[in-house]
Amino acid sequence: MTKQTFIKGAMILLIAGLINRILGFIPRIALPRIIGAEGVGLYQLGYPFLIVMLTLITGGIPLAVAKSTAEAQSQGDIAKVKQILRTALTVTALLSLIFTALMLMLAPWITTHVLPDSRVYHSFIFMTPMLLLIAMSSVYRGHFQGKQNMIPTALSQIIETLFRIIFVLFFAKLMLPWGLEWGAAGAMLGGVIGEFCGLAVLLLQFAIDKRKKTISDMKHSLTAADPASVPVLRSLLRVSIPVTLSKMVGSLSYLFESILIARSLALAGIATGIATAQYGSLQGMIIPIVLLPTALTYSLSVSLVPSLSEAAARGDRAIIHKRLHQSMRLALVSGAPFVVAMWLLAEPICRVLFHHPEIAPMLRMMAPVALFIYLQAPLQAALQALDKPGTALKNTFIGAAIKLILIMQLASKPEFGIYGALIAINVNIVLVTLLHYMSVLRFVGFRMRLLDFVKVGAAMVIMGAVLKWTMNRLPVITEWLNASASFFAGLIVYLLLMIAMKIIDKNDVIRIPIIGRWFKS
Repeated sequence: MTKQTFIKGAMILLIAGLINRILGFIPRIALPRIIGAEGVGLYQLGYPFLIVMLTLITGGIPLAVAKSTAEAQSQGDIAKVKQILRTALTVTALLSLIFTALMLMLAPWITTHVLPDSRVYHSFIFMTPMLLLIAMSSVYRGHFQGKQNMIPTALSQIIETLFRIIFVLFFAKLMLPWGLEWGAAGAMLGGVIGEFCGLAVLLLQFAIDKRKKTISDMKHSLTAADPASVPVLRSLLRVSIPVTLSKMVGSLSYLFESILIARSLALAGIATGIATAQYGSLQGMIIPIVLLPTALTYSLSVSLVPSLSEAAARGDRAIIHKRLHQSMRLALVSGAPFVVAMWLLAEPICRVLFHHPEIAPMLRMMAPVALFIYLQAPLQAALQALDKPGTALKNTFIGAAIKLILIMQLASKPEFGIYGALIAINVNIVLVTLLHYMSVLRFVGFRMRLLDFVKVGAAMVIMGAVLKWTMNRLPVITEWLNASASFFAGLIVYLLLMIAMKIIDKNDVIRIPIIGRWFKS
């Protein structure tokens, strides 16, 4: 098994993440054209409940597996690495089966009394197999990440996305003649098949790795429980329970958010079908665009946990600061040009991608806050790697409470409507990011460099001017070509400014897998 450096591991996941985000936009673009915004709303309404169940099942287990595996690897304790995986798989498999049975039994009541639109019932039933599939995948990914081998995770994500695209669109179109709710359920079924294919890749990679070792090590039991599993389980729970509680706050917040938005819009006099369509536009169209650059922040977060865990175990504060600075700088630099594009090209993006230019104001409203999303992920990963998940929990809880209160107060007013919910979401994002930063500052004394923000801010302004100038000067061909050409013209200027101001240097490029070797002197 190949162990990668922090930057190389992050870049492997970045490349996979970018491929996934680009591929993932195919169903995001095509699905609204097949089942409409209202159908997308039905498809999205069940997901918050799924996230809550997955948080209860896995929670912090993948992170605990990655962290514990990294520590055991650094000590050369291979037997413990195996025991960690066996114990985690046993716990997640049992919990998955229990919660799947509960969801199936309670589905009629949940979709009628908890979720805001009872038509989500079929999608809800179809998504239940995802509990076991995602839970098992997350444990294996944590295992590989703890060994600082990001290739299996990256490959499984790409395969999962490819099969999801094919089957989401196929089953949505196939089942749509039975009704809008069945079209949404068909899309959900396609997602289940995608998750199954992603898990199959991880299992295959694990089998290949085991085959390289001795025959005596090839037996892999999910139910074996020797005395050594007890301390391993305690160790996993010690890390995972606070992280689970922290994630549970976010998951419940997401669930309550979906319910409260629909209820508040109803109080504002908006019909259920229209409210579902607005929620579908926000969650199924706008937020995926905003989250596109999180391909990098996710890869940074995943690579950051084992790297910081090892450094913290050695008491190496210099490495902790170095890794934090690398991850924050990369998140800032990569996210900034997307913020400019979302702000200035909101209407062309929404018209070209979704045929819904009327939702452009929502994208423009979220654009300035998007940068806080990109910076939040590395900060949260740092708190978890430094054994401060309780602090992340507190920060997340504060932000979630304020968000839900603001949704009830603002979205229920006719003059705000869905934009009241957007204001609440934006306030939550900014607040939690600032709280995470202050916590990291308090625990390890890490400070972000103000000059980096000034330089990136200046480059964003200049990029925006170039983008706008190019857009106005180009001959009208097609809107998507004009918007793309303008964005790339602005992006080239932005990257040149980053190099000129020494935010990006040759060493950053050299670390990128495959591409980097061409820049070595």
